Formats: sequence, structure tokens, C-alpha cells
Amino acid sequence: MGSDELYIQKCIELAKKGRGFVSPNPLVGCIIVKDGKIISEGYHHAFGEKHAEIDALDKISGNAKGATLYVNLEPCCVYGKTPPCTERIIKEGIKRVVVGNLDPNPLVSGKGILSLEEKGIQVNKGILENDCRMLNQFFYKWIIIGLPYVTLKIARTADDFIAYPDGSCPHISGEESRKEVHKLRSFYDSVLIGKNTALKDNPHLTVRNVRGRQPFRIVLDSKGEIVGNQNLNLLNDKYADKTIIMKGDNLKNTLLDLGKKGISSVLVEGGPTIWDSFMQEKLADQILVYTSAKKFDKGIPYSKFFKLEEIESKLQNEYTKGPDTVTQKYLNIY
Repeated sequence: MGSDELYIQKCIELAKKGRGFVSPNPLVGCIIVKDGKIISEGYHHAFGEKHAEIDALDKISGNAKGATLYVNLEPCCVYGKTPPCTERIIKEGIKRVVVGNLDPNPLVSGKGILSLEEKGIQVNKGILENDCRMLNQFFYKWIIIGLPYVTLKIARTADDFIAYPDGSCPHISGEESRKEVHKLRSFYDSVLIGKNTALKDNPHLTVRNVRGRQPFRIVLDSKGEIVGNQNLNLLNDKYADKTIIMKGDNLKNTLLDLGKKGISSVLVEGGPTIWDSFMQEKLADQILVYTSAKKFDKGIPYSKFFKLEEIESKLQNEYTKGPDTVTQKYLNIY
């Protein structure tokens, strides 16, 4: 791996610090190098705050002339909540810019690079392109087609059940895995369940015991049966204003409506009915499965129609064995 790749990899790691805070903006990290040494680092901290390039340049303002700026996503060239990054890069006298990905936003895509090149700045693009795209897969899907990125999360026993026959469900996964789920929630704009899960489990769907933002909580309830139910935590806790009840019958249209609200990612934690709906309509991008060593012998399966074992040969499968649970991640489902 050459020096350009190493610095872009460093940008990716910096960008991850913004997870759970920058959406619907992309995750972006920036490094400035002069005479072979890193002289500044920055990243996009939160939505509405300064972009990664500005964060890095502010730390060395006036001392960046002749330096190389590395960034995992093309610098913006339009006015939004902040001024264009390209203007500042030009003003500071940056000599060379190395970019991971083009920005998929049609207002920016290719135009940011062109504006730099027109001012005599050398631009190299497409460095660790796939890695940079994977970092911002939520943003890419949302900005290109208006749909949020969807992950189906399942916690199952070793014999494929998610609950006992009567619907009751003790903790299936262990403490470490539950903590990981709370961290995962903080990375997503929203957590989604169906009406039945809301009524039966009365969950909070909050981020606890880890640092991170509270996601929106989406409940699919086509008939509005839970509206006004003050027994539900989702409607009566301190995050009640972050609960959205969706009454639409069409799942894709529901996702489009969420996308219009600026929700670029959805973590689905519902039961078998919700799982099967997303699978049947081919609306899931990723499946995340937590499998414990526990067995129920009989109970409610995670799906009525699909078996992971029947489709996993077609998927990219990332496998992790933790202290209490085996975690599998299935990517690029369709």
C-alpha cells in the first residue's frame, strides 16, 4: 500500500468518529501533509458543523501552502449549511488534493474536483474507492435513490427461534452482544419495529450504556392501533418526540417517506412478519444475525418463509465469534 492509500485509510478512520452524529451528511475525514509529515487532521463532527477539510485547515490556517490534502470524499463546491470547502482549499494554497470517492450528490459530483483543477491544483481521485464507498453506504443509497439503507437485525437461538411458543422472550444474546446492539442503534438514523412488537414487548429502543445519539423509533401500524396508547414506552418516555408511527400499507413508499424526512438508514428490529415483508419485497441491504448457544427446543422462528442457510452462499458473510454470541453479517443481499 502506497503513501496515498495509507493517508486515505487514515481519513476513513477519522471519519468514523462522526458515526451517529453527521447524518444525513456523509462521514468524512481529512489529513493535511507537508514535507512528508502530517501537519493537521480533521473530521466532520456533527450535522451542521464544519466539514472535515475546514476542521483540518482551521488548525493550521495560513500554514498549508504547498501541502497535500487527503480526504475520503470529494470536497464540496456549493453553499449549504457551510461555505464550499473548495474555496477554502484554494485560498489556503493547497498544492495537491487526493480524493477517495466522488460525491454522489449531483450538485457536487465531479464539480468539486473540476473547480480545484481549474485553479491549478493537482487532483488524484479513486484512492481506496471501494473502502470509501462502503464507509458511506448509507449516504450513497439515500442521496442516489432517496431510500434509506436497511439492515435487518435478528437475535436467534442455536435452534433458530426468537421466542417461546407463547411469544415470551428472555434475553437470547449475552450482555456483550446487547451492548453492541445499543452501539449499533446509535449509528443508524432510525430503529423500526411493527405494531405487534410494540404491543407485545413494549420496548424502549433507546441507546443505553454507550455514547451515541438516540435514533428515531419507527412503528409500522397501518390502522393506527397504538396511537394514544400511554402504556407504551415509545409514546410515553422522554424520547416520545422521536417516535414516528407510519400508517402506510406499502413498505417501499414508507421507506421513501422516511427518506424525504432525511432518514438515511433504518435498523429493523421487528418480528417475523416485518422480517418476511422486507425480504419478500427485496428492500433489505444487509442482514445482521446474532446467534446464541441457547436452545428453546420449540418456539417462534425468525421467519416463516426464509432460511439464512438457503441464501448465504450468495452473500458476503462476515463472521465474528464473541464471548456469548456468534455474529454474522450478510451484505449485498440482492
